Amino acid sequence: MSPWQTDHDTLTLKRGVTYDAAFEQWANKIWDYPNSTGIKPDVSLGDFRKDLAIEVYNEAGQKVLGYNVYRCWPSEFTAIPETGRAGNAVAIQMLRLENEGRQRDDGVTGPAGASFGDPPS
Repeated sequence: MSPWQTDHDTLTLKRGVTYDAAFEQWANKIWDYPNSTGIKPDVSLGDFRKDLAIEVYNEAGQKVLGYNVYRCWPSEFTAIPETGRAGNAVAIQMLRLENEGRQRDDGVTGPAGASFGDPPS
């Protein structure tokens, strides 16, 4: 590899199925592009690559980790996963992101440990 070339690992994000359709709409815009005819005024290169902030929260809702990911684009999206025959599996969406680099958000510090005082009397 040349010194000016970099190789950034693909990120795979998973979550339970939600009503938020933003990632699905973004992935569909990417995959529908080859099927489009002519130049459409609502399509631009800015629609394909986005800078993202990935945040991880603990059970108490406190941010414990953050990453800034640069010039991402979806390379794979699973909107409706297979749930199997038993039918009791959790539906998980998967988004695979190609990117041009990422950086840990050093401004995120771990939450302070819980301190409990005496219960009120």
